[in-house]
Amino acid sequence: MMRAFLATLIICVCTVAPAQTRDDGRYAQMDPKLHAWFDHLASGKGPCCSFADGVSIQDVNWDTQEGHYRVRLYGEWILVPDDAVVTEPNIFGPAVVWPYMDTDGLTRIKCFSPGSGT
Repeated sequence: MMRAFLATLIICVCTVAPAQTRDDGRYAQMDPKLHAWFDHLASGKGPCCSFADGVSIQDVNWDTQEGHYRVRLYGEWILVPDDAVVTEPNIFGPAVVWPYMDTDGLTRIKCFSPGSGT
């Protein structure tokens, strides 16, 4: 029940008010160019929000399978929907994923930016 509530809250924050991200200042020291890049990222599913909402993942926690990206989160491999892939080059470096929990408690991917080595 709590997971469903949190998932709904995250979805509302990212979709209802995408201009008001949850960056509480922790990332203010980030390079301004990089910060601006994160803030304008979007996939076919809409704005990714900001880096504060994303999760940086190591190369061993993402790959491709049968032509589609997948990421390992919370101990399980999750297929990244094609429309969740950010198509512009990743200037940050490591892969970043923006997960959320749906109303059934399943982890879904709103955005995924592959690592810059791809």
